[in-house]
Amino acid sequence: MKTALLPEHLSYLQLPFMNEYYAATAQEAGEQQWSHVQYLERLVEGEVNQRRQRTIRRRLKEARFPVLKTLEQFRWDWPKKVNRPQVQNLFRLSFLKERGNVVFMGGVGLGKTHLATALAYEGCLAGHTTLFTTAIDIVNNLAAAQSANRLKSELKKYLSPAILLVDELGYLPIDKTGADLLFQVFSQRYESGSTIVTTNQAYKNWARIFNNDATLTSAVLDRLLHHAETITLEGKSYRMKDQIEEP
Repeated sequence: MKTALLPEHLSYLQLPFMNEYYAATAQEAGEQQWSHVQYLERLVEGEVNQRRQRTIRRRLKEARFPVLKTLEQFRWDWPKKVNRPQVQNLFRLSFLKERGNVVFMGGVGLGKTHLATALAYEGCLAGHTTLFTTAIDIVNNLAAAQSANRLKSELKKYLSPAILLVDELGYLPIDKTGADLLFQVFSQRYESGSTIVTTNQAYKNWARIFNNDATLTSAVLDRLLHHAETITLEGKSYRMKDQIEEP
């Protein structure tokens, strides 16, 4: 093969890293006296790493995180109560293999969304498809889809990701139609994907979330909590700390 054709062939094979760096890597290989296999290994390694980075960027865009958060950024000194070892263990991501769920429960301003986002972000970096949404957005989007006779296709958006993060469950009232639609999401994700939920309501109050339908609430809890860990955060709102600290 003529060297002049190499860029064309690499482009045809969609190997952009090799196409850009084969010459520079060949020069380094000569200087370092690499074998042909070592030279090839370096090019393949670069190509794989570049593809992984592109995949991660695409998954992060599809996840629709409003803000990226990490566990390292979390203020452990603010919540009055949080089980730190339990939270840190979740970041091993073993619950994803079991298609388990995680519920972050507590008042406003304690870091529920931060921890949930950081956990979903970690899963996304590990190669799992992810979607961030709010409970009320699910209800509104599915209600509109139902009215337009495209509910089945819209549901797929919430059923297909390996990780679905449902933020702010219980913050706004949901009517019977919304409760039924939200139930469909939780029910159909059961043992097929992991769901991460943040809520300001204790489980005993979840009937309020689902239009005071005790039967529906029981069915939701049965599916959501069968393979789930609950992280409870207690304390005062971090966002109100300046006002709280004033005399």
